[in-house]
Amino acid sequence: MDEKEILRRIDEYVSEEQRLRERYQRDELGREEEHRRLERLEVALDQCWDLLRRRRARLEAGEDPGGTEVRPPDEVEGYLQ
Repeated sequence: MDEKEILRRIDEYVSEEQRLRERYQRDELGREEEHRRLERLEVALDQCWDLLRRRRARLEAGEDPGGTEVRPPDEVEGYLQ
C-alpha cells in the first residue's frame, strides 16, 4: 500500500466516524453499536497512521518503504503516547 492509498483510507475512516456520530445524534444508531463500530474505526486509523509514519521514516533513512506492513491491532494499540 502506498502513501496515497494510506491517506485515502484515513480520509474514508474519518468520514465514516463522522457519519456514525451524526447517526447517533439523530437516534438512528444505538449506543452499543456506535461504540463497537467506533472502536474498530479507531484501531484501523491507528494502524494506518502507524504504517504511514513508519513508511515515511524508512524514506527519510534512504530505505525502501515498500516492505512496510500493517502491524496487528494489539501491537499498535499497545503504544504509549
